[in-house]
Amino acid sequence: MADKAGLDRRGFLTHVVAAPTLTVAVSLLPAGEAVAAPGAQERASGAAGGLLPGLAPDLGDVLILAGLPTSLLLTLEVGEDGTVVFGLPRTEVGQGLTTSVGMLVAEELDLPLERVRVRLDDARPELLFNQLTGSSNSIRSLYGPVRAVAAAARSRLAGAAARQWGVPVGRLVTRDGAVVAPDGRSAAYGTLARAAASARTEAVAGTPKAVAEQRLVGTPTSRVDARAMVTGRQRYTLDLDVPGAKPCMVRRPPAVNGTVELVQNLDEVRAMPGVLAVAVIPTGVAVVAETFGQALAGKEALRVVWGPGGLDDVSDGDVRSLLRGAVPPFVLGLPGREVDAEFEFAPVSHAPLETNSAVADVRADRATVWTSTQAPIAARSAVALAVGLPSSRVELKVVQGGGSFGRRLFFDAAVEAARVSKAAGRPVRLMWSRIDDMRHGRMRPPTFHRLRATLLAGAVARFEHRMGCVETDFRHGLGEALTAGATHLPPLNGAFGQTLFHLSVASPYGFPAVQSLSELPLRLHTGSWRGVYSGPARAAEEVFVDEVAGRLGRDPVEFRRAHLREAHQRAVLDKAASLGSWGRSMPRGTAQGIAFHEEYRSCTACLVELDARDPQAPRVTRAVVVADVGRAVNPRGVEAQLLGGLTDGIATVLRAGLHFDNGLPLEGSYSQFHYARQKDSPTDVRVHVMPDRGEPGGVGELGVPAASAAVANAFARATGRVPRSFPVNFEVDFTPFPR
Repeated sequence: MADKAGLDRRGFLTHVVAAPTLTVAVSLLPAGEAVAAPGAQERASGAAGGLLPGLAPDLGDVLILAGLPTSLLLTLEVGEDGTVVFGLPRTEVGQGLTTSVGMLVAEELDLPLERVRVRLDDARPELLFNQLTGSSNSIRSLYGPVRAVAAAARSRLAGAAARQWGVPVGRLVTRDGAVVAPDGRSAAYGTLARAAASARTEAVAGTPKAVAEQRLVGTPTSRVDARAMVTGRQRYTLDLDVPGAKPCMVRRPPAVNGTVELVQNLDEVRAMPGVLAVAVIPTGVAVVAETFGQALAGKEALRVVWGPGGLDDVSDGDVRSLLRGAVPPFVLGLPGREVDAEFEFAPVSHAPLETNSAVADVRADRATVWTSTQAPIAARSAVALAVGLPSSRVELKVVQGGGSFGRRLFFDAAVEAARVSKAAGRPVRLMWSRIDDMRHGRMRPPTFHRLRATLLAGAVARFEHRMGCVETDFRHGLGEALTAGATHLPPLNGAFGQTLFHLSVASPYGFPAVQSLSELPLRLHTGSWRGVYSGPARAAEEVFVDEVAGRLGRDPVEFRRAHLREAHQRAVLDKAASLGSWGRSMPRGTAQGIAFHEEYRSCTACLVELDARDPQAPRVTRAVVVADVGRAVNPRGVEAQLLGGLTDGIATVLRAGLHFDNGLPLEGSYSQFHYARQKDSPTDVRVHVMPDRGEPGGVGELGVPAASAAVANAFARATGRVPRSFPVNFEVDFTPFPR
């Protein structure tokens, strides 16, 4: 790996040892003696032989395997002021990762959380596949390695104090950022930082605490960046003060994938007030100006002749017809033996609060780009290719993002900004408008689902799900990571999309289930949306499970409980039913709905109550979400993730989606893309995290499928009709912006 990254491993070791204050990384250990992260080897050997007994591998497992060889290439620095800085090879995009990782560091070092600073690493190519943020994988993959590195730092600090005092290290304890001797003497970490970094300090790998010894981990903790965000002090990409960087915006084609054939008034726009440069790039025409207002005015004034994008005549109806044609129909079954259903899900915008943005400074011999990206290594390579520089001459600096939900797996803003900077010969600050972000950004692809349950003697003899999906774009580093990780796994059938489908969609029930994917190769701007395929796939299945239970005359909770495979799954379902008072009497036109989902070694059940007395304005009034996530590092963060999943489910089932019209989404703002507002959110919500069970599972994407299906099931019970197309209310009730 060192050879691939172009690094001199021995020189790297020398550099770390020679640091003026304590800097801990696995590289401190002699080559060949690196200590694996707690649980890492077990996961690796288990996955190589089929993972854990009875468990099929999921997408998170594959990404953990891909990153395992570099999982301990982490850095932790102890300053003379006692502050600990941890370099995080992941991206914070609002999920609370810096808080949870800071908690792991503080726990192992017996240090107050406020004394830990988690710094987002720049692109680090030596990490190979271990700098990708996605698939609810960050805490799962970092839990062991972070603890191991922090424990090693604790061990080195204690060793330095032991030498100073002539006391056996085994008699020392650490507490509140200090090493404490039996006689009461103490030494703050800052005072030991230099001694711990000296050549005499042994490179001893510390042992992380047992779960029973943890005091901070597992405690509900507020986010370390919350106050900065709500007071406007949090710095995002466009807040950065990069000398000379000027505002930039791009005029984009009237249909996705369109090309520039001619700019008719180039000189006229260049002469507009404040305009500094106009440049044609592959995705449109960029205007650089003194202010964003002047850049916006310049790009709106452009008269461009556009070339076709290949989808200019394609609209919603065309996509739906193509998807239906891509999914093989079921053969005619025996009357009374089969239950059939079909579902459609509209495309959905990621719609993060912070639109796509990047700052770029491209020179003749080097380039620096600042942006929020979940795939910084791939982004760095893409920027290098776009501007014609070796990757080694490109710095990709990762900035905290204002939301993502999968959008920032793509780094189109970074590439665009770099191209404009090179063409303009100056640093630029690129901002996508909200219209740009919704119309030319990424979307959850539209899907179509055919489901059939074959019933025999009052039981489900076969459960089949055929899903059609516009091809999802995975050109952001996930493909390479999946390929690397999958080499440790048993062979999986099918192409790349098929492999991802089977790694992310699985039924939690004991009846025989067959799930398949048919992809439609349309060049829509698709991407993973808080999950890969499981959002619509498992939501459709959970709505169908309610239908099957009804055909068999079974209660939806009782039917699910009878077929869930594991005791912990049933415990989650039972808790949701109990906390939500399942089966209680409800007024006419209102109803309860429930659903269950398992993914990323976690599981959840969601129960909602919905008022559909006005079917055109249904509203969720109450919700209970229960989750088993293994070990919850920060239960408050888990609660926030599940609340977000609930809101996503409410939005995408009831109103939020994109209308695709002649090659372009119509929606161009939050006023048109009807994501759930405060008034759409239930005032009575309870989130319950089950007691710890093993290592952490994934949480970020877990909550969406169950919440979506629970809302749909409640709507069906309240109105007497099962919704087949989502969102259920999906009119064009706005005047679209000009193209």
